[in-house]
Amino acid sequence: MKQHIAHITVVVKDYDEAIRFYTEKLDFTLMEDTVLSETKRWVLIAPVGATECSLLLAKAADEEQASRIGNQTGGRVAFFLYTDDFWRDYHKMVERGIHFVRLPKEEEYGIVAVFEDLYGNLWDLLQPKKL
Repeated sequence: MKQHIAHITVVVKDYDEAIRFYTEKLDFTLMEDTVLSETKRWVLIAPVGATECSLLLAKAADEEQASRIGNQTGGRVAFFLYTDDFWRDYHKMVERGIHFVRLPKEEEYGIVAVFEDLYGNLWDLLQPKKL
């Protein structure tokens, strides 16, 4: 049997501001943007070169969903962005105004730093020792 995770939902305030953040600040690719209704779109983004898993940007539909924006995991790192060149991506992200809440650190498994997306969700930027 072969399985894989296809999409992971990120709850957002606004589709267009989220698309701009991920494509302009993190260089993600907009894979699909399909209007489903007056209030709902199917928006998929992914890092350049990603083939199996993408993020589904889902606009909060009610107050309960809106309360989760930026804190989908209770303050823990929610997402892990692997890179083949940590310092290239780190410096580019800093130049683009990405806020790092934990500075780069050399760990036994690789180089890692923690940054916030536009809503405050925490991400690891990580270059594993063996990629």
